[in-house]
Amino acid sequence: MGNSAEMDVKVRRWWQRPTVLPLARTFVVLVCLSLVLTDGWLIWKARQIQLHAAAADTSNLAQALARQTADMLKKADIVLADLIERLQVDGTGPEQMQRLQTLMRRQVLEQPELHGLFVYGTDGSWLVSSFGQPPREINSSDREYFTHHTAPPFSNDLYIGAPIRSRTTGDWIIPLSRRVEDAQGRFLGVALATLSVEFLRGFYATFDIDTNGLIDLVHNDGTVLLRTPYSESALGSSVAKGEIFSRLLESHPVGTAMLPSVTDGVQRLFSYRPVNGYPLVVVTGMAKDDILAGWLADSVRQLVVVGFMAGLLGLFGFYLLSLIKQGQKTQVELLATRDALRAFNQRLETQALEDELTCLANRRRLMRALDDEFARASRYQRPLALILFDVDYFKQYNDIYGHSAGDECLRAVAEVIRGGQKRPADLAARYGGEEFCLLLPETDGAGALRVAEQIRAALEAQALPHAGAPWLRLSLSAGVNVCLPQPGAIHDAGPSALIQGADQALYAAKAAGRDRVMLFAEAFERAPG
Repeated sequence: MGNSAEMDVKVRRWWQRPTVLPLARTFVVLVCLSLVLTDGWLIWKARQIQLHAAAADTSNLAQALARQTADMLKKADIVLADLIERLQVDGTGPEQMQRLQTLMRRQVLEQPELHGLFVYGTDGSWLVSSFGQPPREINSSDREYFTHHTAPPFSNDLYIGAPIRSRTTGDWIIPLSRRVEDAQGRFLGVALATLSVEFLRGFYATFDIDTNGLIDLVHNDGTVLLRTPYSESALGSSVAKGEIFSRLLESHPVGTAMLPSVTDGVQRLFSYRPVNGYPLVVVTGMAKDDILAGWLADSVRQLVVVGFMAGLLGLFGFYLLSLIKQGQKTQVELLATRDALRAFNQRLETQALEDELTCLANRRRLMRALDDEFARASRYQRPLALILFDVDYFKQYNDIYGHSAGDECLRAVAEVIRGGQKRPADLAARYGGEEFCLLLPETDGAGALRVAEQIRAALEAQALPHAGAPWLRLSLSAGVNVCLPQPGAIHDAGPSALIQGADQALYAAKAAGRDRVMLFAEAFERAPG
């Protein structure tokens, strides 16, 4: 009892020192300030993650569109080459022209992106057309696609012209033309394939680019061939003075940058990709305001809540300090306040590592776990597997059932993927949007494929309705990648390569028809070229 009383006296005397209370007040202020600053740092990191995810989205969209455009142009070019060969071999007699016209009409019907096929003589008159008997009163010798092949230097390469209106139908078209020559290289005319702007417009409109996003198909000289959202006035306009075509494209043929738009001044995150084999560039852009709209709303709410809580915490702290003067219980109360602060910060950290919608790990926690597991796999020479899932036709699901139903859909998918966590080290996470990840340490390719297929089959078994999917149910596509890190491997490059491989396998699974699982090695073997 004597020791307890003596301790009480010492504590009371310590709190009665004149410097203690100002120090205590300063401490409370610093705690509140640190709480606000910590929250501000987390908000800033969330902003960086949002921008990084948007950059990946725009880059992937530009890459996919560039590949699709190259395939479309290749098909049209093959048709032109076939027409020229038939002209050179069969000649231009009436019977040959009739057969050629029938072939041209069939080609246009089979390829919806084609508006028409034409062959012109040396004077620009129509020899044969997919539209039937050529009109005598129309001559195309004044068209750029014709004059280009009559002026030196002569070239047999495919020429892609600026958008024009068809003299046959009045529709907007993009001309693709080749010079026709005889065996001695003499000019025989021009073969022309026209792409339907209306078809391309509908195709580009299927991609979600938010309110102020855009997609441009642009010639290397800066001439706009197509813009989404569609604008007829933009057809044939020039963006050559923009940063991408005046500066970036020359030094970095592929890239992503935040730039003001040359057309409307809107700040956008642009990604640009060349169309392989053709003088075209696909440019995709998402407005910075659209990208950060959700983040900004969440940040404002979070700041209000944290600011309010910090204010309450400050008032509570000062109230505790006033109670210190009244007795020895103040010390206990201060310790309780410190514990509450620690618990609150731990809750904030937990919230920062968990996806709010699905209650899975978020991207931040996934990247931390991926770094740790990669280091462990390198140290013990164990395989590390990553499965990347994507909900098929999710945009159509949102369009049909609404965003609230879309959120419920993501929760249902998350529960199915959560079932793939069989071991304590396995980690299911929401990667972003409708994409999910499953990290599987010490798992080889066969095991990862088996887990991915089980998850895909589990969702299939639930038969959740999806009217926008070909099979009328909700489905998943999955890409699997497995690595066996070697000792001394570059740590930063390993996790990134693992994710990229899974992403490529996922794209291959979608390209193969969706609702399937693809291993990265298989995706690489099936990739074109």
